[in-house]
Amino acid sequence: MSDQTPDSASEPRERPEASPAPTQQQNQQRRPNQQRPQQQRNPQPQWPDLSVVIPLFNEEESLKELHSQLRAVLGRMNLRYELLFIDDGSTDRSFQVLRELKRIDRHVKIIRFRRNYGKSAALSVGFEKSQGNIVVTLDADLQDDPAEIPLLKKRLDDGLDLVSGWKKKRHDPLSKTVPSRFFNFVTAKLTGIPIHDFNCGLKAYRREVVKAVKVYGELHRYVPVLAHWEGFKVGEVVVQHRARRFGKTKFGIGRFWRGFLDLLTALFTTRYLQSPLHLFGFWGLVAVCAGLVIDGWLAVEWYLGRTSLGNRPLFLGGILCIIVGIQFISIGLLGEMISKTRVSETQYQIRDFIK
Repeated sequence: MSDQTPDSASEPRERPEASPAPTQQQNQQRRPNQQRPQQQRNPQPQWPDLSVVIPLFNEEESLKELHSQLRAVLGRMNLRYELLFIDDGSTDRSFQVLRELKRIDRHVKIIRFRRNYGKSAALSVGFEKSQGNIVVTLDADLQDDPAEIPLLKKRLDDGLDLVSGWKKKRHDPLSKTVPSRFFNFVTAKLTGIPIHDFNCGLKAYRREVVKAVKVYGELHRYVPVLAHWEGFKVGEVVVQHRARRFGKTKFGIGRFWRGFLDLLTALFTTRYLQSPLHLFGFWGLVAVCAGLVIDGWLAVEWYLGRTSLGNRPLFLGGILCIIVGIQFISIGLLGEMISKTRVSETQYQIRDFIK
């Protein structure tokens, strides 16, 4: 019996001595966790500091020179950057030229549409795919000078959220400059934004702006308006404008009347999108009240025997005002109902995306 007692008592003493084995396993489990911070420090350049979004359509002649100028300017800025070319369904060799640029420059990224959707679609997809903290847009026809990018970035560093270029001296024919000045003047007066050139392709945005503003249709002209009504600080800076060297403009005279229709769209979607009844309901009430006053006055005249309603077209005009007013109010109510529902985003068919 006395020989068994020490053996039984020695069992609990030996268990603490066996603990080093699980401790080594725990150390082996800790080692990968301890090495993770070092592994995370190595791939530091994950997100670029600046993204350049370049929509293009049939600009094969200018792409190589534009790429060379961009590399020279951005190289001096000492930033991590990406060049995002949006091929909006070009029918020339633009895509082949971009593929050649991609082979020699890892900063180049290419998005190719299956067909031509328009500049707004190209900018919308470019904004979605861009990863930089600052996004710069410029046209691919070499009329926008990449050397202006540092100045645009400086204005953002000064506190602005969106900086639009102002082509104060334009190298375009009068058929473009005169309508453009009138168009910009009207837009500035109606929106209350003191900008001289809303449609300049050279702009710089903070990342929050491009992720908040939705560009569709032909609203690329009114990105400053959309950003302003979202609460962002908008400004402008005078930039150099160069004469077109290759090809011809892709925009005809039709862009001006479409531009004014899109201006109405921009005003409506910024001021009355959340409360369309405020717009339609106001004019509806004006029309209803006018119709009631007209018909009420004629009814009193008829009751007093001073007139006959059968030969008074004004009586029918009052009824028409009431009907039109009710229709306006109904449209406003329908707009309120639609604004409360979730509308799906427009999808564009991307043929290639080469990172």
